[in-house]
Amino acid sequence: MSLATGKTFGVEQACSASNRELICFNITNETTEEDLIGSFILENGNMLWKDGPVLVAMRRGAVLLMDEIDQATTNVLCLQNVLQNKPYYVKKTNEMVYPAPGFTIVATANTKGDGDGSDRFVGANVMNEAFLERFNVVIEQEYPSAITELKILKKHCNDDQFILGLVRWAKMIRDNYKVGAIDRCITTRRLVQIVKNYNVFNNKMNAIVYALNRFDNALKEAFLDYYKSVNAVTTYNDNLENDIKRI
Repeated sequence: MSLATGKTFGVEQACSASNRELICFNITNETTEEDLIGSFILENGNMLWKDGPVLVAMRRGAVLLMDEIDQATTNVLCLQNVLQNKPYYVKKTNEMVYPAPGFTIVATANTKGDGDGSDRFVGANVMNEAFLERFNVVIEQEYPSAITELKILKKHCNDDQFILGLVRWAKMIRDNYKVGAIDRCITTRRLVQIVKNYNVFNNKMNAIVYALNRFDNALKEAFLDYYKSVNAVTTYNDNLENDIKRI
């Protein structure tokens, strides 16, 4: 659980590396029990039962990724037994569905189930404690290391000096965010957006500004000041110049 650090992508890559089937379902405030479990649908004049993502994953022994779980309402309490790897009784079909070997539930969230006291994650709910207790492992995912971010950006841009500046800039912003000096972060996703902008517009500052325009003017100017201060330094002791040459 953390702020825009590639949580969903990490699960996708883990499943790909382990050759596991992944079923991804995006949770919203309007997600119902029927959305999760299944419902009857009208097909060719007949009412037919259609499994939802939970039952599909259970039957296949797949990994079920419930993305943005903290957007959910109490409707997800229907998964209490499922989260304990117990069978699920489908009331509408009078069937007991047993989890196939390998069935796993992973959920991602930007909060820890206590809601969001700020305006960053609109819609995040205070979640039922009994539901949260059924997740055996909770991982706080940090931003990628500087070397990892260099590798990611290098796939989209060949300007090493620009990439180095962006990675150092993001670190400075995140360090200041941690101590409360600024109330927003630059994510890896936004760094990728910036280098993609650069590929299109061939102008570094325009590429950055276009990616920062979603922020209010005061915050955007603060970010730009950080960027200027990073580029004003001519010598760094972080060894990233050598690291990027090896990528």
